Amino acid sequence: MNKPIDFYFDVISPYSYIAHKKIQKIHKEKDILFNYIPILLGGLQDLAGITPPAFNKLKMINMKNDCDLVSKKNNIIFNWNDNFPINSLYIMRGYLLINKDLKHDYLNKFFDAYWVENKDLSKDENINVILDQLNINQKLFSDGIKNKEIKDELKKLTNEAFSKEIFGAPTFIVNKKNFWGQDRLEYAIDESAN
Repeated sequence: MNKPIDFYFDVISPYSYIAHKKIQKIHKEKDILFNYIPILLGGLQDLAGITPPAFNKLKMINMKNDCDLVSKKNNIIFNWNDNFPINSLYIMRGYLLINKDLKHDYLNKFFDAYWVENKDLSKDENINVILDQLNINQKLFSDGIKNKEIKDELKKLTNEAFSKEIFGAPTFIVNKKNFWGQDRLEYAIDESAN
């Protein structure tokens, strides 16, 4: 029996998107539980004193090329978003807010909107279209993501990630071992069998 794998992610991370798509394929072949743990990547990078690749021209060029290579190799539909980066705060809070039975569809819709359909998710109208597709009340969502408990929960999860020496997304944890990056997913799966 494989041990569960904690998956720390942010919708803003292209590598989190790729990892999520890989996990979906793995679910069809193996019985492995992935615990999805949302974090705010910008906040995590601030805690770690890291300048995001988006703000370094050479890193940004490499990241775009790398995402194209990896997605093609894994038969994952991927399009670089013209609005990268955006502040994913409300989307990530929303993931914590919504009912458990909607989380999978919520994540798929937002990941695909950003990394396939090139939607600008910094605009409320684009977020509202997705909420409507999911039958999520826009006002309840808007009020809920401003709720102190939801705000504090995302901060707590981000701080806890940092306390576990996580500095980027995606990161996988299994058997108290960290595996950083979508290209380390297979190693996390191997470790889950131990």
